Amino acid sequence: MGSATAWHLARRRRDVLLLERFSPGHAMGASHGASRNFNVSYDRPEYLDMLVDALPLWRELEQETNTTLVELVGMVTHGGTGEFDAMRRAITSAGIPAELLPAHEAAQRWPGIRFATDVLHTPQAGRITADAAVTALQSAAVAAGADVQHDAHVTSVTVTDENRVELRTATETVVARHVVVTAGAWTTTLIGSLVALPPLVVTQEQPAHFAVRDDASGNGALWPGFNHIKGPADPWWYSTVYGMLTPGAGVKAGWHGVGPVTDPDARTFTSEPAQLAALQRYAREWLPGVDPDVFTEISCTYTTTPDSDFVIDRVGPLTIGAGFSGHGFKFTPAVGRALADLALGGAPAHPAFCLARFNRA
Repeated sequence: MGSATAWHLARRRRDVLLLERFSPGHAMGASHGASRNFNVSYDRPEYLDMLVDALPLWRELEQETNTTLVELVGMVTHGGTGEFDAMRRAITSAGIPAELLPAHEAAQRWPGIRFATDVLHTPQAGRITADAAVTALQSAAVAAGADVQHDAHVTSVTVTDENRVELRTATETVVARHVVVTAGAWTTTLIGSLVALPPLVVTQEQPAHFAVRDDASGNGALWPGFNHIKGPADPWWYSTVYGMLTPGAGVKAGWHGVGPVTDPDARTFTSEPAQLAALQRYAREWLPGVDPDVFTEISCTYTTTPDSDFVIDRVGPLTIGAGFSGHGFKFTPAVGRALADLALGGAPAHPAFCLARFNRA
């Protein structure tokens, strides 16, 4: 989100310094790795509005950097009660195509996945190449005039007045008129004494890439992204399951937001055994196109607000973006634009993302 904000601000000819705590391609946060779902299956207008904005912005970034970042291989949502008509109406009302399919038809189209309910298919969804997206955002920001510095660990933020903020790193003090803070799991540590933040829970999530069984089921056209909603007949599940084919790595699948609470500076990067075993069981029962016994573990963090909605807001000379984990990556260029607007004195993107919602009686 910080890289996207720097891109937007630099395009507007602002003087931009992006300070990134770690080295390029690091695996310490929530934005690394090979793939993320570009999932459009939302029924709330604030998210659908951002989705409508996000795809054209991804395409602009691709054009600026001569990269391919978003592949519209489609997504399928199934499980739960199988009642997706209200969501289909919300999606199509936003101008995004969606269709409902019976389970048997979905199984014929996508034999690598087992279905037991009706399926919501969104053909203009797909997957994002995560590492390449971060690299592209930073490259585009630099090309537009931003200064991007890696291994620049900001240890403190001090607000001296409405137009002056001091950032301290291990090697220097930076003075800025305005600071956008998108520190993920470190947000509370960095600015919790300056801003009335909601509780931001940091968890270590442990999806895995499962090996594809054969070339036929491994064909990208036969592997849409998927969301499998937990239902009453699934008491052993930890949560809804998400997944996608990651070309060259296998089919990624994971529980959503139920990993152990962690200190981002003291992570084990090792899967919780019971959750990993349950994920293998899920793959065995619901993903006939993979080998559940051949997999590679993945580790990332989620940073989540109490209501799982984002924080996109401004307090004095600080603009804050937080709580994106679990479903934020697809919105990145739209969130970056919203944060850039706030930093330049614009209005909040939507009341649902403002800090004030946590202070209501």
